[in-house]
Parts: sequence; C-alpha cells; structure tokens
Amino acid sequence: MTSFSLKRSTTSRTGQLAGAAILGGIATATWVEIRARRAERENPPTGRIMEVDGVRLHYLERGDGPPVVLIHGNAVSHRDFVASGLIDRLAVNHRVIAFDRPGFGHSSRPRDRLWTPTAQAGLLHTALANIGVDRAVVVGHSMGAMVAMAMALDHPTAVGRLVLLGGYYYPGLRVDAVLTAPVALPLLGDVMRYTVTALSGRLMLNGLVKAMFAPLDVPPSFLPVLSREMMLRPIQIRANAEDAAFMIGQAKASSERHHELHMPVAIFAGADDLVIDPMEHAGRLHDDVPQSTLTVVPSAGHMVHYAAADEIVAAIDRRGMGLAGADDPELRGTSPEAGHLVSTEVAAVETTP
Repeated sequence: MTSFSLKRSTTSRTGQLAGAAILGGIATATWVEIRARRAERENPPTGRIMEVDGVRLHYLERGDGPPVVLIHGNAVSHRDFVASGLIDRLAVNHRVIAFDRPGFGHSSRPRDRLWTPTAQAGLLHTALANIGVDRAVVVGHSMGAMVAMAMALDHPTAVGRLVLLGGYYYPGLRVDAVLTAPVALPLLGDVMRYTVTALSGRLMLNGLVKAMFAPLDVPPSFLPVLSREMMLRPIQIRANAEDAAFMIGQAKASSERHHELHMPVAIFAGADDLVIDPMEHAGRLHDDVPQSTLTVVPSAGHMVHYAAADEIVAAIDRRGMGLAGADDPELRGTSPEAGHLVSTEVAAVETTP
C-alpha cells in the first residue's frame, strides 16, 4: 500500500469517527431534551407564575399571617422546602412564599443578564412588591442564603429578620466552582449540559445527595418529591454552574458589608456539613454580626433544615432568637447600638438520626 493510500485510509477513519461522535452527540442531546420535557409534564407547576422583568417566576404560596419568604439552594427547587416539611409547618401561622430561583423548577433564566445572588435578590424583591409583600422574614439555604443576604443588604427595609441555613459567607477556594466553570459558558457549556454533563450528572446525583445529607440518611421522600429528572434538566445544570461561578465574588463583596446588617439574624449550620465548613462561615458570620444567634446542629450536615426544623420554625416565629431587632417597639427611640446588645452564645441542639 502506498503512502498516499495510508494517508487516505487514516483520513477516512478519522472522518468516520468524527461523524459517529457527532451523531452520538445529537442522539444524546435529543434524548436529554425529551427527558427534560417529560419531567416538566410529569411535574407541572403547583404554584403561580408571574412575569417579572422578563423572567417567568414560579412560586408557591400557602397560609395566612406574617409573611415568610423561603429561598432554596443549588440543585433543588422550592420543593426542597416541601420535602422538609417547612412550608406546611410555617403555613399554620404565616403567609409562606417559596420561590423557584431563576433556572430552577419552573422559573426561567434568560441570558440577558448575569444571575448573581445580587441580581436574584433584586428580582425576588420586585416579585414580592408585586404581590403586596413589603416586609418579611427571609429564609435562605446554601446559595439561597447568599440571595437572602443580598436582599438584606440591598433592600434592608424589606427584610424584618434574616434566617440563614448552611450558607457560604466568605471567599475561599471552591473546587465545585472550578470544575463547573466550563458548563456555565455559552456554546461550550450548552454542548456539555446536553451531553457529557447530562450523563455524568445522572451517575453522580445519588452520591451528591448523600453528601448533602451526611451523616444523616437521605429521607426516602426527598428524590420523589424533588424529581431526579427535574434536577438534571439542562437549564437547571446551567443554573447550578453559573451560581457556583458567582459564589466567590459574591461572598467577597457581601462579606465587606456585613456591618450594614441591622435586622436580627438567626444563623444555622450542621456541625458535620461536608459542603461548607460551619465554623469558617456560620461561626465567623456570627462573630461579625452582633445581633445574631448561631445554632450549630450536632450530627447534621448541609441539609440542616431537615435536622433542626423545630428550631428553625422557632427562630422564624421569634421564639428561639434570643434577641431583639432595632425595629422592635421596645427599641424605638434608642440608638442603633442598643439593638446589638444581645447574647452571642453559640447554641447547639440535639437531633435524632
């Protein structure tokens, strides 16, 4: 065989492999899109949808009374608060509003802006005004805690109290941000989330969920309520990646403004959190915010709201805060510093596995 024939044979084989790879990618992307659409049909919106600044925003509303806003973390949707039981428990005495953040659940995530926690907080603040909520207790978990923090800093009159669960508050190395950065990019990320990331996500999901709950077991109802396929849709994979990419910058910016917080703040963390170091973040924030309480939950992980629901409900109801805010009647006419004269003792609560 001549040298020309060898080159021609090699080129032909390379072309065949490339063609097979393209066809395989198209087939995978089609399969992923079909499963995403099926997941949305099988898990239709259970709440209301409003249009806010060009975003289709889905939210669930339950109960009557003083308003409480729930903001979920990454990978999940407002259904996380359904699975944990917080919505049902709070709705007994409160008007509870639980949003799907942009790109999660049934909320859209247009590419006309960068969806930093600050941008998300601004969107939710506008949404709350649209439904007549001027002031509320704002509860955020994980990435949702960053959004809740941004709302408290940028729209302080709208946040009567802040309840933060398993949050990331100070900049530091985040391996997940590095690993997911390509998925957040246009074009390259689009290809990945319909092919490689869509497949790897299915292989890794159970392990990631176990790490979120560790050392406790994953509740049997968690994945059925959240829906695996809803969590693995391309739009939600993109939202996860973009949120991870913005974490460090947002933490740096907000940590320089913690002194601007003047409302009561209840901070919760799992003592055995494998996702975010509880003392590097929750403990440090407690030190920086004098009018805060800190509850470190023994034998609990990142999903601390499943392990300490009683204590979180008490903090929202104000029974377990052990502090008064500068907006309280008994503090009217006093200096802002008066609202900071509170206990800074770390509280620990027992949980049952």
